[in-house]
Amino acid sequence: MNILILGSGGREHALGWKIKQSPKLKKLFFAPGNPGTSELGLNLPVDITSFESVKKEVLENEIDLMVVGPEVPLVEGIHDYFANDIDLQHVQVIGPKKSGAQLEGSKDFAKDFMKRHGIPTAAYLTVTPENLDEGLSFLEKLQPPYVLKADGLAAGKGVLIVGSLAEAQQSLKEMLGGMFGEASRKVVIEEFLTGVEVSVFVLTDGKDYLLLPEAKDYKRIGEGDTGLNTGGMGAISPVPFAGKAFLKKVEETIIQPTIQGIREDNLEYTGFIFFGLMNCNGEPKVIEYNVRMGDPETEAVILRIKSDLLELLEAAAEGTLKEKTIEIDEQSAVTVMLVSGGYPGDFEKGKVISGYDQVAGSLLFHAGTKLEFGKLKTNGGRVIAVSSTGATFHEALKKSYQNAALIEYEKKYFRTDLGFDL
Repeated sequence: MNILILGSGGREHALGWKIKQSPKLKKLFFAPGNPGTSELGLNLPVDITSFESVKKEVLENEIDLMVVGPEVPLVEGIHDYFANDIDLQHVQVIGPKKSGAQLEGSKDFAKDFMKRHGIPTAAYLTVTPENLDEGLSFLEKLQPPYVLKADGLAAGKGVLIVGSLAEAQQSLKEMLGGMFGEASRKVVIEEFLTGVEVSVFVLTDGKDYLLLPEAKDYKRIGEGDTGLNTGGMGAISPVPFAGKAFLKKVEETIIQPTIQGIREDNLEYTGFIFFGLMNCNGEPKVIEYNVRMGDPETEAVILRIKSDLLELLEAAAEGTLKEKTIEIDEQSAVTVMLVSGGYPGDFEKGKVISGYDQVAGSLLFHAGTKLEFGKLKTNGGRVIAVSSTGATFHEALKKSYQNAALIEYEKKYFRTDLGFDL
């Protein structure tokens, strides 16, 4: 099979690394990819928001199956575009259609879905300019801190956690006034959940599912989970507190009702579901759904999947996932994210990267790099994910940290305390 992976980050590089191992693979393509993915297959210089450009490359390269990495093309309906185009209908797509992608594309839609299907989540109210007064008084009934979420996609920046009531009420007005553009025309106010976060993933054909390894990611830039939120500074899998009993609860109270809800609501869904969960004293609650694999969790989780991933993706696309099982490695896997100085605020690109050729015992997944005149340079806030396995997560982290120290570029930064809370 000829496979196209849409996207250019560490998640796409990791998915490609795993798919490359399948005997079913004929040729592997990435659009647009990065210098790391170019070692696995052919990078196609495509703007993935232009579905016409994607179509052209898919037909020219005789693609059989396309895996959509990021959420934006899914929310904008790339799967529907393929299904409705006579020239593209034969191409299998991993990623939900627009109706299913609303689980990530609209916080209001997702919360309404959870409420309707009895899935445990935080108490909430959706606010527009029309019911602002109701929103202000709902905030008064909550205990601080206050959680305000832009309804739409805001590149991971649309969530505010605010300490005082007055600030929360002011922030609500500012968000509705366009703080996050179109994304915050509607705002979801949520009760703050206390506990430890965990990311759980499934692959589904819309009827059945396979449970993938879970992970814990670290969002804050600073040691001890301090400072600003980022796209993710690293991840660890498995998660020590998410044992068999906890995961059984997750399946029974969250995953199964979600798949059932997708069926009942006729949401056309093929692909991954990422459940962002809070472990509240042993009780799992959904913080959010994502309709694709997480990043940087993929760069850890993928190392623990022993089965042929391409075979499973093909079964999901054909609706035959019920016939498949998945084999998971008992080892621990971790990923440590190297980022640019200043990230997640202002940072400079184009810093020369060296030492990566000395790395041994870890995998490097490129997140934000570019090749210029034969030199590897930084090209984003998150630069390289250093992923390793070990008998314990401590052993795996030791390898990743040793190798992270070998890689050099100006103002390199990474967190040295991953797993501190486990």
